[in-house]
Amino acid sequence: MMQANAMIHGGEILLEVSKLQARYGKVEALFGAALQVRAGQIVTVIGPNGAGKSTLLNAIMGALPNGAAATGNVCYLGQEVSSMDVEERVARGLCLVPEKRELFATMSVEDNLQLGAYMRKKNGEANYLDQLDSVYALFPRLLERRKQAAGTLSGGERQMLAVGRALMAKPQVLMLDEPSLGLAPLITKEILHIISELRKTGVATLLIEQNARAALQVADYAYVLEMGEFVMEGPAEALATNPQIVESYLGFSKH
Repeated sequence: MMQANAMIHGGEILLEVSKLQARYGKVEALFGAALQVRAGQIVTVIGPNGAGKSTLLNAIMGALPNGAAATGNVCYLGQEVSSMDVEERVARGLCLVPEKRELFATMSVEDNLQLGAYMRKKNGEANYLDQLDSVYALFPRLLERRKQAAGTLSGGERQMLAVGRALMAKPQVLMLDEPSLGLAPLITKEILHIISELRKTGVATLLIEQNARAALQVADYAYVLEMGEFVMEGPAEALATNPQIVESYLGFSKH
C-alpha cells in the first residue's frame, strides 16, 4: 500500500482493524483491510462507488446482511469484538449511522433521540438521557423541532437527527456512512462542520464520504479503498495534495 507520510498522530488507539475480509456469497467484497482510529481523530475512507466502503463499516459493526460473512480482527478499546453482536458493540460505545439513516418517521424527533439511548436504559444506567442537552446544543434545529415527526424533517435535519440519535448512545467511536448523501452543498458543509465539532466532545469518527474533497478537508487521516483493498493512506492534508488522488478523486480545480 502506498503511504503519504503515514505516521498517525492522535491519542490512544480506540479501534484497530486487521486482516478484515468480507464476502457476499462467493463474491469477495473486502480483502485484508487494516486501519486504526485514535481518540480525537476523524479518519475518512474515500474511494469510488462499489469499492466496498459501506461493507467495511458494516463488517466492523457486525451488521452485514444475511448471506454475507466477515473474517478478521476488529479490536475496540483493546478488546476483540468480532464475535459480539451489534447490540453488544453499541453498548460498548461503537456506533454506526447507516447511509439510509433508518429513522422512525412517525415518531417525534425527541422520541427518536431517546431510542438512541435504549441500550443504556436497558443496561440500567440511571442517567441514560444525559446526552440530550449536548445533542440539542450541537443541533439547535432538533431542539426547535423536538415535537415534530421525524418524517416531516428536511434531508439535512434527518441527517442531524440520525447523528444525534447515535450520540445518545455515548459512543467513543462514531462511524458515518455517506452523511452528505442527497444533501445540497450548503447543508453538506454544515453537516461536515458539525462532525468536525465532535472532536471537542472526545468522540472519534470514522467517516465514509463520496465527496472526497470535503472529507479530506475535515479529516485528520485518510485511507483510499479501491476494489475492496486499501491502496493508499496518510494524513488527510497530504492525500489532498497528492497528484494521484487529485486526478482520480478531486479533479484539477482547487476550488
